Amino acid sequence: MTAEPYVLWFAAGLVLVLLEFAAPGIVIIFFGLGAWVASLTAWLGWTPTLASQLGVFAVASTVLLLGLRRSCRGWFAGLSESGDAQSTEEEFVGREVRVTSAISPAQPGKVEFKGAFWNARSSEPLQPGDAAVILSRDGLQLHVRPL
Repeated sequence: MTAEPYVLWFAAGLVLVLLEFAAPGIVIIFFGLGAWVASLTAWLGWTPTLASQLGVFAVASTVLLLGLRRSCRGWFAGLSESGDAQSTEEEFVGREVRVTSAISPAQPGKVEFKGAFWNARSSEPLQPGDAAVILSRDGLQLHVRPL
């Protein structure tokens, strides 16, 4: 028993969409969607040959990838293009932290912020138990100053 082409395209699309969760990069999902477009056109009888189905798959995947990746990235990454990265920075800057391990200009230490421990640098020495204020964030490291 041979499966219909549209069923194979749909199954391939489903596998590709599910693979996006295993290897997130917001790329594979568009190939899955392209396979679903090829499945739809095969089901409707618009693309009866494998070559035409492959053409639809290639074009649909490329158009979806180039057209939607930037706007969809925010959904998957938890950010949007409306400046949420700045509001994330605002979540840190100016907030008070507690020093948990000594910090000196030459040696970074640790601070506690929102129940998590962060690497921190300071241009002034700080001792465990001191209060400090976040000046900026550089990846997973906070730049702080004494309160």
